[in-house]
Amino acid sequence: MKATSIGALMVRDVVTAGPGTPLEDAVDLFREHRVSGLPVVDGDDRVIGVISERDLVLRRSRTGTVGEVMSVPAVTVRADAPVPEAARLLAEHEVKRLPVVDDEDRLVGIVTRRELLQVFLRTDEHIRHQIRRRVFTDTLVVDPGAVDITVRDGVVTLTGRLERRSDVRVAIGMTTRLDGVVTVLDQLSYRVDDSRPRPAEEAALHGVTDGWLRGA
Repeated sequence: MKATSIGALMVRDVVTAGPGTPLEDAVDLFREHRVSGLPVVDGDDRVIGVISERDLVLRRSRTGTVGEVMSVPAVTVRADAPVPEAARLLAEHEVKRLPVVDDEDRLVGIVTRRELLQVFLRTDEHIRHQIRRRVFTDTLVVDPGAVDITVRDGVVTLTGRLERRSDVRVAIGMTTRLDGVVTVLDQLSYRVDDSRPRPAEEAALHGVTDGWLRGA
C-alpha cells in the first residue's frame, strides 16, 4: 500500500520566469494566469528560485529583474515524495507552493496548498474505516475487536494487543502511509517478540558457530 505521491497531485503545466525576466513582465504573468508566485528556472529548466507577490511588494518598484528579488534557494519537492512531506515543507518554510523537480532538479510540475487539501480534507471517520479495513482486516487479518482505533484531526491512536511484534511494526508503518494521516500514536502491545530467535533457534545457531570456531 502506497500513499499518494506529489506526482499524482501536481499541476504539470507550469508558468515560469527566468532570472532575466523584467519585473513588469512578471506582474503581467501573475495577472494573466491568476497566480501569486512563479518558479524561476535557468536555461536547463532547473529551479533556481521562486518569485512571489510578496517579493514584489518588498521591492516597492517594478524596475529590475526577477533574479534581483526572487527568493533563494527555492524550496522544492520530488515527484515521488509522499503528501505529508510536502505539507511539512509548506508549513516549515511558510510558503504557498512547491516546485516539483526530478532527480536533476529540473522542473516537472508545481503543487500548492489547494492540491494538498484534496488529500487532507478527508474525515476522521473515513480514515478510521481505511485503517480498519486495509491494515487490520485485509493485511494482518486481525479480529476487528483486537485493536481500538481513534482518529482526531488526522492523528491516529492505535490501542490493543497483536500476536507478534512484527505485526505492530506493519500496523504502524501502513497506517502512517495512509492518505490523511498526520501522525500515529502507538499504544499497541504484542504477545510474541518474533524479532529475537527462539531458544531452540539460538541453540542451533550456537552449535553452528561453535563448530565453525573449532574447525578454525
